[in-house]
Amino acid sequence: MTDRKNITLYSGGLKGAEAEFGKCAEKWGLQEVNFSFKGHKMDRSKDVRVLTEEELKQGDISMEIVSKRMGRTYAQAEKIRRVIQSIFHMVNNGQQVFAVGWIQPDNTVKGGTGWAVELGKLFNRKISVYDQDKNRWFSWKESRWVEDNPVISETSFVGTGTRHLSDQGKAAINELFEKSFGPAKN
Repeated sequence: MTDRKNITLYSGGLKGAEAEFGKCAEKWGLQEVNFSFKGHKMDRSKDVRVLTEEELKQGDISMEIVSKRMGRTYAQAEKIRRVIQSIFHMVNNGQQVFAVGWIQPDNTVKGGTGWAVELGKLFNRKISVYDQDKNRWFSWKESRWVEDNPVISETSFVGTGTRHLSDQGKAAINELFEKSFGPAKN
């Protein structure tokens, strides 16, 4: 594996899974970039990259397309639009997507986390989701979820997920870093 300081986590710095991914990146000596936008409240404020209006527009997509892809509607479409635009930048920069949440019966992932997973599918990224109901990792392979034991194998990756991180989800993130990089630096 490449020197840890040459590996970058892309995230959004929100409370829960994203904050835990960031803490682990810092603990293991990785670089970290947290995408944000004006008015965005983050739990983790380390290495924040505030996106301009022009940059946000690069990740713009019709909410109708998002709703169709996710199999659900969004009552506050304008409010979620900026989140979706910033998720585009996370996935566009990361070669792997790691998420913590819940895999739905339609193979999407619950909440905004699901959009990062769907973009990962569209961008042909390696995708792994820790399902907090099943307490196991699954990876997207050959158009289906397969139980897996993933590792961070690329020099750039996305860490995202639910704000409602369980103790098992937190442990899974830490174990992912341990499996990928060995013992933490501190």
